Amino acid sequence: MNDLKKLSKRIAKGRLKKEEKIYEAIGRIKERYPRVARYRNIEYNSLTKQLSYRENDKKKSIAKTLDGSYMLRTDRIDMSDDEIWRTYSLLTRCENAFRNMKSPLRERPIFHQLKERVQTHIFLCILAYHLLVSIEKTLLDKDIHTSWGSIKDTLKTHQVATVILPTTSGEILKIRRGVNAEPQHLEIYKNLDIPSNVMKSIKTWHTSNIVTERTRKPP
Repeated sequence: MNDLKKLSKRIAKGRLKKEEKIYEAIGRIKERYPRVARYRNIEYNSLTKQLSYRENDKKKSIAKTLDGSYMLRTDRIDMSDDEIWRTYSLLTRCENAFRNMKSPLRERPIFHQLKERVQTHIFLCILAYHLLVSIEKTLLDKDIHTSWGSIKDTLKTHQVATVILPTTSGEILKIRRGVNAEPQHLEIYKNLDIPSNVMKSIKTWHTSNIVTERTRKPP
């Protein structure tokens, strides 16, 4: 696994020293690649400051005995075996894409009553799908085989935070900015050729009277 090799290099070069951070990194890798991680023993030796990982031959051999056959069935007789498989794979990708749109992008359900608004909503979904595919294709062109699900799980810890600072004058300063990107975030941004700074800091001042009006409950 490339991620384990990179983590091992970070530890060896001293860029990652704290044990809790190392175990957190190991946990993120296991969460990102659960199907692969279940057949590997990943251990960190705090004395030698080394990361070791090897295949669990026992678990792997048991899994091989349980392997079966996967069959696709269709009524299309004008398609070759390769075309059927590629069509099925495309369908799976589309389903995963729209599943992501329904939750993180909140593109569903559609409550619009007017036809034009429904069409606009669907058009936005298609744009989102094109963006998703573009991200995967950009990484694939660089020989990085991953999915949008894995990218999303990695980037979800890079967030935007709002700092609220009250002053002696009664005014409140709110600073909204992106938190510092971690190494795994920076790697994705670099491969996608996009800046790691997700937004410029936004500073807004609020008087105590306005804040009171905003938080006051209606009679």
